[in-house]
Amino acid sequence: MALKPRPYLIEQYGVARGRARAGWDVLRLQGPGKVTFWFIALVVGIAAGFAALFFRKGINAIQAFLYGTEDVQHLHSFIGSLDWHWVVLIPTVGGLLVGLILHNFTRDARVRSVSDVILGAAMHDGRVETRAGLASALASMITLSTGGSSGREGPVVHLAAVISTLVSRRINASGITGRDLLGCAVAAAVSASFNAPIAGALFALEVVLRHFAVHAFAPIVIASAAGTVINRMEFGGLTEFALPKIGDVAFYAELPAFLLLGLTCGVVAVVLMRSIFWAEDIGNFIQDRSKLPRYLRPAAAGAILGVIALWFPHIIGVGYETTTRALAGNLVLNEALVFAVLKIIAVSITLGGRMGGGVFSPSLMLGALTGLAFGLIATGVFPNVSGVTSLYALAGMGAVAAAVLGAPISTTLIVFELTGDWQTGLAVMIAVSMSTALASRMVDRSFFLTQMERRGVHLAAGPQAYLLAMFVVARIMRRPDDPRAADPDVCWTLIKEGTYIDGTATLEAAMPIFEQSAVAFIPVVTLKPDSPPELLGALFQVDALKAYNRALADTAAEEHS
Repeated sequence: MALKPRPYLIEQYGVARGRARAGWDVLRLQGPGKVTFWFIALVVGIAAGFAALFFRKGINAIQAFLYGTEDVQHLHSFIGSLDWHWVVLIPTVGGLLVGLILHNFTRDARVRSVSDVILGAAMHDGRVETRAGLASALASMITLSTGGSSGREGPVVHLAAVISTLVSRRINASGITGRDLLGCAVAAAVSASFNAPIAGALFALEVVLRHFAVHAFAPIVIASAAGTVINRMEFGGLTEFALPKIGDVAFYAELPAFLLLGLTCGVVAVVLMRSIFWAEDIGNFIQDRSKLPRYLRPAAAGAILGVIALWFPHIIGVGYETTTRALAGNLVLNEALVFAVLKIIAVSITLGGRMGGGVFSPSLMLGALTGLAFGLIATGVFPNVSGVTSLYALAGMGAVAAAVLGAPISTTLIVFELTGDWQTGLAVMIAVSMSTALASRMVDRSFFLTQMERRGVHLAAGPQAYLLAMFVVARIMRRPDDPRAADPDVCWTLIKEGTYIDGTATLEAAMPIFEQSAVAFIPVVTLKPDSPPELLGALFQVDALKAYNRALADTAAEEHS
């Protein structure tokens, strides 16, 4: 006898009951862990937010003390009234202090910045150097307080990363957890620095973690909100820049001009980045040839900046006064062009002289000046179809910054949050998209990734390129006592032929050897001066490929979870 079909409602009730029970099991078994992690993310966000706040307040306090003015937002106007020797002496002494700090507390006398945070997220389980990071934060604070022409976002981001690293070590966090905590700290620091919660969260995802995984979104947003609250407790809901009234969006006839502005800003961004790298190379060359002690390099850069500031004080510090004037359209064409060129020179001297600081604020200033100059020309040539120059300055500010950071989404949003103007989004988006598309093809996608490429770390090419550098040959090789070890006689034959690899090398060096020699394994040796190689074992190609494939699978799983 055939069974009667179960009623539809009873069947759906059974399905719903099963799903509810499964959901309760997930909540019971995994829920406390999630809540605990979100609480840790909140604590990390609060700590990073206060660190960013104290960093900013510290810069203002030191500037006010050294330059004798309480209005540090208009420092450039005040510097013109100082005696010339103070204008030169302050950045020179500041550079000397920076050099001594970096010489004694870092192995290479180099300030840690956003690129090191990106490297920590990609290759070090969300960890960064703590000792060098704290020294870099102090050095950058002195640089920005004494006249260095850079920005505060780079040091703040790395300082936040130091906080998350300490927490990750304390709780013995896994790679995924460590990276998520790193993103939380970065988001909170950016939000607390610029009162930009949306951009802070997206900056952490787009620039530092370089993925938009769902599992990382909630804790990063929580931390970003915490950083914003800390900023607003101190500064209120004020935006970083005050814009004049641009009016309603009625500039559709100008859209081709914003396309051209975007391309122009892309070229300007590339010039800025390459100028910094060129200054770094020139500084290295001069230091090597002159045998200049490395702690005097920032002092020399500070002295040069001080001399330039005698005639052009706007290069001193972060440059918010000049940026505000550009956004308000209170500069003529010659001023905008000259200030833009001198800002590129000053930023290059500051960073090439290893004084420290970031590139975001300088790129905002340079973008505003570029946009203003472009707008003055456009409105002069086509007065009947052109709008206000402030709109071009705003779009240029976002376009140069986005191209330098390689972050079109978060930069577009941070420009809106810095200015409070959401009505001109179309112009900014067009300029940003064009500048980023052009600049990313002329450098390795961004300033930070190009920095890494210059150090031999191929982050710009993606995980398939840099994951090979994470595996040390000695950890994957088969030792002589392994049951599947390579034949020692064959190993020594290959060594005599020149086919071997040092045990401290990585798979990045081993894989080309496999391709060139067409062997199943490579002898692994210890190389010592004035002594023959000592056989440690053999690296099999199949083992290397298995390790590489596992790493690729884990990376893909994290990015899509």
